[in-house]
Amino acid sequence: MKNQSVQLRDSAPMRWLMLLLVALTMFAAYVASDIFSPLQTMLERHNQWNPSEYGWFAGSYSIFNVFLGMLIFGGIILDRKGIRFSGILSSILMVVGIGIKYWAVTDQSLLGNSMMFLGDEYKMQVVWAVVGFGIFGVGAEVAGITVSKSIVKWFKGKELALAMGMQLSLARLGSAAALAFSPMIASRYGNVSTPVLFGFVLLILGLLSFIIYSVYDKKLDVQIKAEETEPEESFNMKDLKAVLNNKGFWLIAILCVVFYSAVFPFLKYAAGLMEFKFGVDPKLSGLIPSMLPFGAIVLTPLFGRIYDKIGHGADLMIGGSFLLVSVHILFAMPFIDQWWMAIILMILLGIAFSMVPSAMWPSLAKIMPERQLGTTYALTFYIQNIGLMLVPIMVGNVLNKYSIVGTIVKDGVTVNQYDYTLTMSIFAAICSLAIVVSLLLKFMDKKMGYGLQYANMEKKK
Repeated sequence: MKNQSVQLRDSAPMRWLMLLLVALTMFAAYVASDIFSPLQTMLERHNQWNPSEYGWFAGSYSIFNVFLGMLIFGGIILDRKGIRFSGILSSILMVVGIGIKYWAVTDQSLLGNSMMFLGDEYKMQVVWAVVGFGIFGVGAEVAGITVSKSIVKWFKGKELALAMGMQLSLARLGSAAALAFSPMIASRYGNVSTPVLFGFVLLILGLLSFIIYSVYDKKLDVQIKAEETEPEESFNMKDLKAVLNNKGFWLIAILCVVFYSAVFPFLKYAAGLMEFKFGVDPKLSGLIPSMLPFGAIVLTPLFGRIYDKIGHGADLMIGGSFLLVSVHILFAMPFIDQWWMAIILMILLGIAFSMVPSAMWPSLAKIMPERQLGTTYALTFYIQNIGLMLVPIMVGNVLNKYSIVGTIVKDGVTVNQYDYTLTMSIFAAICSLAIVVSLLLKFMDKKMGYGLQYANMEKKK
């Protein structure tokens, strides 16, 4: 029997460097994804977008992933072609998608043309922004599953939940930066295209970062193959059936969609909520929502470390689900309209936003074998994307049809004022399902022995 040689991933500095490289790619992706989130009212004033058009744009992130099944193909490609091929391809798609979006929002001539879709009229600028954001969404989601699998590859049996938490933290730093600074940049330059250009440049740097990671990942593969006594069984279509037949997978996937559908679409409308309900200046309306990802930056690794060392992954998901529902119910209360209350609620939402993902993503690696992880993550992200597409569209239509309570003149333009009570009630109703699913997941863990309540780190002998 051969003695195992020291691999690159056995070196703590090396595996954490690899984490930093892939996390930088996701940081850029999250900046580009959320760059328009706090600009709904500015798009209404300067580009004449109505809430329904903004809702379609916000939901377009997932449109190709859902209707063309691109995430499913992405997961199969990841398991068949590997992390390097999938990561570079997805990074290129993100750059191309945001490039199209940047062109669309800078070409003012597109505002003079429109097209009909499902009985409604949409400006061509919106249509092309939807196409660009949809292409970006394919790249961003495939990059997400690729990075998740790469972290499992480098950290399994070590600091897996902590590493995933750190990656999520750096990515959410991108969301926080976009929410906080995008309105300031747009106000400074008097347009919504400059923040998009900033995201475009960051994505190019993210692509370069993943290319550097790929060099070391290839070296690790050489070491792994040199020590294999028999070749690892590769992914085949039977594995897809095995994933779909796994009850634990379905519970995680459903938890994922109801949880994230109450968080990410909320962030798309949170700046408007701050402006119209809590009276925050539009230029600063993104600062309070940015506290959510900023809080997650600190807390996600902390909860990940707890899961690594102590366990209780199912309990973390249950606790986070209860907290998320409570916060959205309080946001829906009409009498809570003080800005300092908004800050407190956003901090609590950040805690919930940290607890569930810190346990949910590492738990998939316990439920499913590693060779199926690419497809498992892809299917989970696919189901999540259904919610990320439909919920913003629904909320945009609700705002446009049922929540306009008057008009006001800003920057010489008459714009609508909105009541967000019904909107926040929708978010509370969606995330209430997370409580039921997380409780079922703990029950299933006891029955099937997934080990969700046990620590992730292997004890040294």
